[in-house]
Amino acid sequence: MKKLRSIDTFIEGDKVQGFYLCVEKHLRYTRTGDLYVDIELRDNTGHISGKIWDNVSELNSKFNAGNAVVISGNVESFIDRLQLVVKKINKATVQHYGRYGFDPVNIVPASKKDPQKMWQEVQLVINALKNKQLRKLVSNIYKTNKKKLMVHPSSIKMNHNYRSGFLEHVLSMAKVAKKITPLYDVDKDLVLVGVLLNNIGKLREINSEYESDYTFEGNLIGHKVISRDMIRESINRIKNFPDLMAKKIEHMLISDLGLNSFKYSKTPSFPEALLVHLIHLLDSKMSLMEIALDQDQDLGFFTNQYNYFRTPLLKKDGSK
Repeated sequence: MKKLRSIDTFIEGDKVQGFYLCVEKHLRYTRTGDLYVDIELRDNTGHISGKIWDNVSELNSKFNAGNAVVISGNVESFIDRLQLVVKKINKATVQHYGRYGFDPVNIVPASKKDPQKMWQEVQLVINALKNKQLRKLVSNIYKTNKKKLMVHPSSIKMNHNYRSGFLEHVLSMAKVAKKITPLYDVDKDLVLVGVLLNNIGKLREINSEYESDYTFEGNLIGHKVISRDMIRESINRIKNFPDLMAKKIEHMLISDLGLNSFKYSKTPSFPEALLVHLIHLLDSKMSLMEIALDQDQDLGFFTNQYNYFRTPLLKKDGSK
């Protein structure tokens, strides 16, 4: 094989070859009625949109969304954004492509932070909870799900959408909570439990392998209901767990977005729930800002407008 190329090295006009993760795949039609395949690719350096214009039926049958793929293609520019026109594509496995340099780790974006150190920091937060029953609740859930927590993304396409992103998100929210709670008349333990268990159902909603896709349960039920079920299952195993406290935790889980447009009927109804919502919102939006800045490929002081915020963002160093 030719020299393997990572997405961050792509330049318009390049002919490239490499291993990538197919995040999305859609069959579409051009205005003239011709069939083509629209895909989204990424590796641990970035992401890029891809198109299959030729041999559509043949190439479409060779892979699915969520697969690691080996690709040969041409880098082109469309509306000031790079895209990859795919000429050849196959599903990549270690068995068939390991000798050519394929390693799944290289196609999965990962947290810049050491997951083992993050896990240890989260354990310190849990062990510092003063309420024995709350401490037992969170500890049981985390120990039961440690394997997934070490590698799980927080989302597929939104904030912290990379390996160990869930753990990074939780730890960041816990740090914010520890700083903010002394400023208000709130139950610090309850707020910390709210952020630690925030969206815990995503461990079952999203595949934790390098395939970025929703599970059957995730598609059918969604992480909010899964989170509530996980909490109930754990609480039922704790003797004499206060009913009011259980209801408050459930409320924090299903109301953290606080917007009816997200189809959650309950907005935060007590201070701790509101604080959990705001902390989640803060850390999520900061992550999306970081992702947009890191993935930008434009020259100049500002990024392009094709990001979550739909506006040019000022780069950290003022240029690139």
